[in-house]
Amino acid sequence: MTSLDTVSVAVDGQQFHPEAFPLVYALQTDGASIEDTRNWIASERSRLIDELAVSGAILFRGFPVEGANDFDAFIRAFGLPSFTYQESLSNAVRVNRTELVFTANEAPPDFSIFLHHEMAQTPLFPSMLFFCCEHAPAKRGQTPLCRSDILLKQMQERVPEFVADCERLGVRYSNTMPGVDDPSSGLGRSWRSMLDTDDKQAAEARLTKLGYSFEWLEDDTLRATTPKLPAVRTLVDGRKVFFNQLIAAFRGWKDARNDPTKSIAFGDGSPIPVDSMQVAIDLADDLSFDLAWQTGDVALIDNFLVMHGRRPFEGQRRVLASLVADDGTRLVA
Repeated sequence: MTSLDTVSVAVDGQQFHPEAFPLVYALQTDGASIEDTRNWIASERSRLIDELAVSGAILFRGFPVEGANDFDAFIRAFGLPSFTYQESLSNAVRVNRTELVFTANEAPPDFSIFLHHEMAQTPLFPSMLFFCCEHAPAKRGQTPLCRSDILLKQMQERVPEFVADCERLGVRYSNTMPGVDDPSSGLGRSWRSMLDTDDKQAAEARLTKLGYSFEWLEDDTLRATTPKLPAVRTLVDGRKVFFNQLIAAFRGWKDARNDPTKSIAFGDGSPIPVDSMQVAIDLADDLSFDLAWQTGDVALIDNFLVMHGRRPFEGQRRVLASLVADDGTRLVA
């Protein structure tokens, strides 16, 4: 077995809060194998998970990860509980590559995916996200990352009443799903795929169990509205986070079926103020670190602490993803 030599390195635009964001580990060992990498992860797992909970993001650069199978092996070395695409309520169209690995959002290259916590618009969400760059794009295609705890602190200074309303009222999301997958949209997953059934009664039963309200529309589409969900959450270490999909929904939930102005509301049905949302958006944009992918990069993201998105790109861009289930130990509320 080759002993891996890794070093913490700086990258352009890296932030400090005061901890490095993201934390970056670069491999210095020549000729290392994926099995060497698995052994290194197994030996360093506890430390890496602890560092992730503080920083929010770790980038692994220069490791021998080539394609979905190596990425799958990298993920399994952590021994974390998986959360498959099939069992998720993700809006995004994705393609499974292995049992644990699927493509990132299949939306067209010119489509911006705005900052969000993965699946925070649903009652079921992952605790961590793995990403792997299988092929870096020719231009742009960065993954913006934003620390939600830092964002919330700045929002409390600029729009304290809005933050208080988010905490007090929560938020509801509405989404119209097509009958078949629509890859032209960032939220084009069909109700059949999302609810894992072709049967409308079974779909209704699952939505009802999860607390959704819903209605069937023309052309086999289904409009569903979530129960009241928290817009601000507290981590076990006491940090509060702006854990939601408000920015993504406000800016990007637009296609042939969906209108952003009708996609979000406070938990009591009252409208969310546009001017306050714009403050949140501007602050989040200023706080974002753009992860410029290199082929073979792997990133591990704390979904409770960090929002992510996708910049438009040119050329071929293949980024793979995998989700880690929430074990119920990280959130107080």
